[in-house]
Amino acid sequence: MTDSNASQSALPLFESHPRTFQANRWVYPVLSRRAGGISIGVNLNLDKVCNFHCVYCQVDRSEPAEREFVEIERLVEELDATIELVSSGRIYHHPSFARTPEPMRRLCDVAFSGDAEPTTYRNFNEVVAAAAEVRRRRGLDELKLVLITNASMLDREPVRRALATLDENNGEIWAKLDAGTEQYYRRVNRSGVRWRHILDNLAAAARARPIVIQSLWMRIEGRPAPESEQEAFCDRLEEIVAAGGRIKLVQLYTVARPPAETWVSPLSRDELEALADRVRRRTGLAVATFSGSG
Repeated sequence: MTDSNASQSALPLFESHPRTFQANRWVYPVLSRRAGGISIGVNLNLDKVCNFHCVYCQVDRSEPAEREFVEIERLVEELDATIELVSSGRIYHHPSFARTPEPMRRLCDVAFSGDAEPTTYRNFNEVVAAAAEVRRRRGLDELKLVLITNASMLDREPVRRALATLDENNGEIWAKLDAGTEQYYRRVNRSGVRWRHILDNLAAAARARPIVIQSLWMRIEGRPAPESEQEAFCDRLEEIVAAGGRIKLVQLYTVARPPAETWVSPLSRDELEALADRVRRRTGLAVATFSGSG
């Protein structure tokens, strides 16, 4: 166990999601509230280069990061070994996972996530295909393959091929939508990607298969998003559905770990639940809330 893993084990459950584990470079297990158990993350962005610059992002970009090509063969070895570690139960002997509640002692998914937007990796479709092969070889028909994405690249042909592989392997898309208006999108996500492009990609993805919308809400300079922004967010969800899209679940959560900007802070539990009630009432969609981002 590294010193990093040892220090993380002292933190309360869910408050630490280190993207390193033992000698692995790309694969890391976490205890995830949103997954409901152990999620095995695949981090394809060790360079930390992202096309979003969200004000709430927990990734430390204060120091230069390394650029490298992902060694798929080694990644597969790490994934296979980590699946075995979780499936066998040996992971719960590790200090970072020893306090995992019994109901959450289960392998829920392999999630393409990490230090930036996973679909920006040029060989993303090859990595997804390799992970699907590990799933098939181990006979894990119930294991989900989850893409956690900002939806900016979903229209690219290599990414569409990866999405087809996900569809064939119990896959889910968890797509970011943190705003109801372009102005708030620019304020929160600080991306050069066109707002309309994000909305179009979300609608197209949801027409092809049910998707999960993940949305982080916070206080900015001490104030939560105005009601008009919350209502506009509901409008965007309704537009996706009206265009033939299927939204399986809306995940609403707030800041859990130190954000990129000091003027960002979490909503209270009551504020988050009030937003959830608004979304349910306006859209009729299923909504789940999480007091942290894990």
